[in-house]
Amino acid sequence: MDLTILYRGPLASCDYDCPYCPFAKRRDSRAQLTADRSALERFAGWASEQTGDRLSLLFTPWGEGLVRSWYRRALAELSRLPHVRRVAIQTNLSGRTQWLDEADPDTIALWCTFHPGQTPYDRFLAKCRDLAERGIRHSVGVVGLPEHLEQARRLRDDLPDHVYLWVNAAEGHTYTDAEAARWTALDPLFPYSRHPHRSAGLPCRTGESVVSVDGEGMVRRCHFVREELGNLYDGSYRAALRPRACPLAVCDCHIGYVHLETLPLYDVFAGGVLERIPAAPPPGRTPLRLLTPASS
Repeated sequence: MDLTILYRGPLASCDYDCPYCPFAKRRDSRAQLTADRSALERFAGWASEQTGDRLSLLFTPWGEGLVRSWYRRALAELSRLPHVRRVAIQTNLSGRTQWLDEADPDTIALWCTFHPGQTPYDRFLAKCRDLAERGIRHSVGVVGLPEHLEQARRLRDDLPDHVYLWVNAAEGHTYTDAEAARWTALDPLFPYSRHPHRSAGLPCRTGESVVSVDGEGMVRRCHFVREELGNLYDGSYRAALRPRACPLAVCDCHIGYVHLETLPLYDVFAGGVLERIPAAPPPGRTPLRLLTPASS
């Protein structure tokens, strides 16, 4: 079986405190960190044993995972397994990058977000250039708030040409056509993020070839649908995998709507769905623009 898993354990602490972050952050206690480490190691152990399947793994922690040694170690070890097609994580890139020396660069990937006001621009850019020099697949993005626009333009100019710069529509923010055009000039795929996508009753790969897993091993079709499909560790989820329509009215998060079968994003991101890297090279951008939606 080819299976994509989005893993989110109990970790909720972050070294940043972005005012626009939709995640409720806490300062994890030692006991909470121990529980997160145990949950992650259990998941990584399970994944390492699934040699009869082909796995693609995306870690989407509430907090920042790569400042924790157990995330760095798990990603490096998983990347070296022949049955793991891709292992990626969402990160603010605040942590050190030397651990990547232990990872397989053909399998590991990072989904990096720049948060102006939380880290010096030059420091973040240096980390991105370090990833490029190491040959690590990565995308880089920002939240599309007006106060971020000039920094985003600077970032696009300073990043290596092959690195895709994505822009997420800010939660609760409505974009005029003129504002959207400015962001689309940086990210031709921004129109997909600008408006929520109607999803009710539409076919989606989640629940069939894509699932989400929490720290206790409970399997759901995605992070946004609470119905449980079974448990990862007793194998009960496998009987529940089948094509199914989305039960929600809309989907407004990239890690959700990228899997909608009514959108062409599996073609746009062919080979880079988990790490948000489009198949077409970013510098030309015209091929991507032709694929953006005419309306939401």
